[in-house]
Amino acid sequence: MNNLNETVTVVVTRKVKRGRESQYEDWLRRLLNESKSMKGYIGATIQKPSPGSTEYTSIFRFDTVDNLRKFEESELRSKYLREVVDYVEADAVWKKYTGLEFWFSPPKGAIIPQPSRFRMALLMIAVVFGLVVSIGQIVNIVAGEVPFYIRLFVTISIEIFLMTYVLMPRITKLLSKWIYPSSKTVVAAN
Repeated sequence: MNNLNETVTVVVTRKVKRGRESQYEDWLRRLLNESKSMKGYIGATIQKPSPGSTEYTSIFRFDTVDNLRKFEESELRSKYLREVVDYVEADAVWKKYTGLEFWFSPPKGAIIPQPSRFRMALLMIAVVFGLVVSIGQIVNIVAGEVPFYIRLFVTISIEIFLMTYVLMPRITKLLSKWIYPSSKTVVAAN
């Protein structure tokens, strides 16, 4: 179950009809500009298609799941969805990212919603190892007589809480240049 107070990232892919790319880009710029007025809207980044393709990728960020839902149900979104029909081949594909990627917030201008997988793995190994050793020892000292599985559950609960709310937001901000591959933003609105 998602926490309604967590930042949410939505990646939208949409195939545009050939010859309608400039109209679609104008539509997208207007949508992004008007979306700035939506409560909780953090920003969006757009990746233009690679040569030979007409698939655009839009990455939207909202401060909470609740504010994303309000945007999804808004008249603003409905108005723009009615207008875009003439420019696209089919409905957009929406992907909401939950789970580990919430520990990693991309730096401004990144066109990729997740960090480098290899670097993410290295960082997670270092953080989890440090927490398992330190928190595990503390829990064993404090609750040494408690059955192993209960101590393990307490240890894991503390570690996940610390990773989600304390460590990962700070560590990823500190190491964002290393974690995220350099990228060039084509169109951005923040």
